[in-house]
Amino acid sequence: MSSPIMLIFLIAIVAMYFMMNRSQKKQQQQRQELMNQMKPGDEVVTIGGLHGVLHEVNADKGIVTIDCEGVLLDFDRAAIKTVKPSETALAEQTETVDAPVEEEKTEETDEENK
Repeated sequence: MSSPIMLIFLIAIVAMYFMMNRSQKKQQQQRQELMNQMKPGDEVVTIGGLHGVLHEVNADKGIVTIDCEGVLLDFDRAAIKTVKPSETALAEQTETVDAPVEEEKTEETDEENK
């Protein structure tokens, strides 16, 4: 009788391990995307809590230069905690997202007029 119960517990432990591992890999992948998409002009926060604007990204050396109110500081890329894209990048993304939506609306309008 204890054998089926132990089997159920073993399956539950394996399932929990799989879910935790999968979640961790997803977070690592998102962080890597964040690091790869950084560009000058983005607002960043370091792991030490320093807020600034990204001035330069040197992918070869793995160093970023942050402008903090006129003071340029060099940090390792891994020291970046969060990245907020610059407003020009957000405007470009909005334009590319809005364009297909407008086309769909015009097609629907044409069909309604027929």
